[in-house]
Amino acid sequence: MIAAIFSFLVMLNPFALFLYLKPVMNDLSDSDFRAVFLKASLISFFIYLAFLLFGDVVFQKVFRINFESFRIFGGIVLFSFAYIFIVQGKKAFIQIKGDLHDLASEIALPFMVGAGTISLTILMSEQMELWQGALSLALIMLANFIIIMGLKQIRRGMRSKSVQTAFDKNMELLLRINGFFLGAIGVDMVVTGISNLMAAS
Repeated sequence: MIAAIFSFLVMLNPFALFLYLKPVMNDLSDSDFRAVFLKASLISFFIYLAFLLFGDVVFQKVFRINFESFRIFGGIVLFSFAYIFIVQGKKAFIQIKGDLHDLASEIALPFMVGAGTISLTILMSEQMELWQGALSLALIMLANFIIIMGLKQIRRGMRSKSVQTAFDKNMELLLRINGFFLGAIGVDMVVTGISNLMAAS
């Protein structure tokens, strides 16, 4: 359970999300940003919960897609994101534009909910009891929320512009390091998916 939470947080990548959300943080008051990010976290949690409950059924019964194919696709997407994080860093991100009411859904999709996190959610449904999966998802979203808000408060407490710049550079360094872990998870998903397909054939 702890390993699943750690892997999910690496995949969710709060450091990347923090850097991505900086323009939004600058445009919104603290209370507005907190409300928007909390709403985005809740939207993401309920999407994950839906896939935890019905994900495998949706793939096999509704879309008639082999889950291993989705696992491979998710791994390729994760590897692509990891490559962008490592090579381009902060330059990989674009600013979110939209009304305050739309920001939560724009943050949740596709930046908090993606192919990789959905794949991991479905894997959690196969490896854990339902209550364990739901509890893990709740802890993951809570940890992500605390990390983002904590980083925001730390940066806000820095009065000097040069110190804030150094902080941003360190966050970008963590983003790049996180990219290596993310890439490894992506490659592992691809290898596992191919191995499972070959074993089933």
